[in-house]
Amino acid sequence: MKIAFSDSLDPKAAALVVVVEEGRKLSPAAQALDAATGGAVARAVKAGRFTGKKNQTLLLHGLGGAGHDLALLVGIGKGLSVQDAEALGGTIQSTLAGSGAKDAAFQFDRGGKDLGALAVAAAEGALLRSYRFDKYRTKEAEDQKPSLKKLVIVTEHAVEAKKAFAVREKVVDGVIFTRDLVSEPPNVLYPESFAERLKELEELGVEVEILGEKQMKKLGMGALLGVGQGSTRESQIVVMQWKGGAKDKAPVALIGKGVTFDTGGISIKPAAGMEDMKWDMGGAGAVAGAMKAIAGRKAKANVVGLVGLVENMPDGNAQRPGDVVTTMSGQTVEVINTDAEGRLVLADVMWYAQDRFKPTAMLDLATLTGAIIIALGHEYAGFFSNDDALAANLSKAGEASGDKVWRMPLGEAYDKQIKSDIADMKNVGSRAGGSITAAQFLQRFVDKTAWAHIDIAGMAWASADSAITPKGGTGFGVRLLDRLIADHYE
Repeated sequence: MKIAFSDSLDPKAAALVVVVEEGRKLSPAAQALDAATGGAVARAVKAGRFTGKKNQTLLLHGLGGAGHDLALLVGIGKGLSVQDAEALGGTIQSTLAGSGAKDAAFQFDRGGKDLGALAVAAAEGALLRSYRFDKYRTKEAEDQKPSLKKLVIVTEHAVEAKKAFAVREKVVDGVIFTRDLVSEPPNVLYPESFAERLKELEELGVEVEILGEKQMKKLGMGALLGVGQGSTRESQIVVMQWKGGAKDKAPVALIGKGVTFDTGGISIKPAAGMEDMKWDMGGAGAVAGAMKAIAGRKAKANVVGLVGLVENMPDGNAQRPGDVVTTMSGQTVEVINTDAEGRLVLADVMWYAQDRFKPTAMLDLATLTGAIIIALGHEYAGFFSNDDALAANLSKAGEASGDKVWRMPLGEAYDKQIKSDIADMKNVGSRAGGSITAAQFLQRFVDKTAWAHIDIAGMAWASADSAITPKGGTGFGVRLLDRLIADHYE
């Protein structure tokens, strides 16, 4: 869908969108529409339950004198925050997508003091909500496809909004890139093909380097290689460098877990729902999308993204429960459960990132544990950090971006749970505090670097539509990381 801004209304637009404040207070644009239709708008509002609460909608057809095929009234409550405006844009898009209208004009003349910023947020929300992953659909009725192709936001701040949206659109591109990657079936997206997809970022000025298994063996990455040894697909690490800052400034390192399909290995998962494990690479997808967003808007920062790409399969050569692997750091791990594989992948990639790039800060993203969903549901990603300043900045970035995160504890008592009888550590603790013991495991591979681990298991995939996210891959983490970089590293 195309988004545009204008300071004047196109009378030929198929659909007209106007806002109504809570208490059935028509905005100036809504009042003008009411006058042009002989009071039809006011009568329709009075006759039903539509009162102007946030994201309420009322779709009106056949309004004589309006010059439009239909009109959409949307509620804005008593005022809008930036995130409210994003949700408003998503509501408009989703409501009109099935209306038959090919284009719409949204007269945005109420909502708050800074209408320009709110208009940009509404545009971002509409664009995010318009996403569809339909490349494998060969038979779909026309009336099932979204009709809306263009949304023009009419505001007196059109010039400034257009300029600001040009930047935000690059961030949306990153979110869409992540959603595409997460949505791909596992026979199409596997470690080698994922790595090749990331070569696309070179067009934006990102330096992309791919490490294969021979290189990883030389580096001593026994933990990562152990996870992938049961698959016929070769494991990969992709290094993506964006050099937008001063040459002598250390980069921020973004690390992503990229298990392109997770059967659980020998500790195999139940069959029911296993198809969802195609999105166990959501952390790697988020890092890839963040790199696209950062490069797309030409961020004045040095950022390196590293993703460990593996397929966790059962096989005669697969890793066994009870195996001991040696990580790149030299530490040994007793593998108690082969389904706790993501932390093994991250351990080697995190150590490599610190050893090679000496980052000023390091953040890893992973669909790591079901335990974090039990703790926080699907409202927040849980995060853990060894640095209070980084933690505070990450929390603020979450609130500002809408990718909300909640800090969880670390502590010696949890660390004791991963003590092994025969190795330096084991890869799982008890069921109690499972997301915390996973984080404690990762912390053992952090070498004096400000670090945060973000467990996005409850956020990478949505089972139902929401305001700005259709069912499926969410792209969670892209806007979070982009906002953190923009606010604190540029």
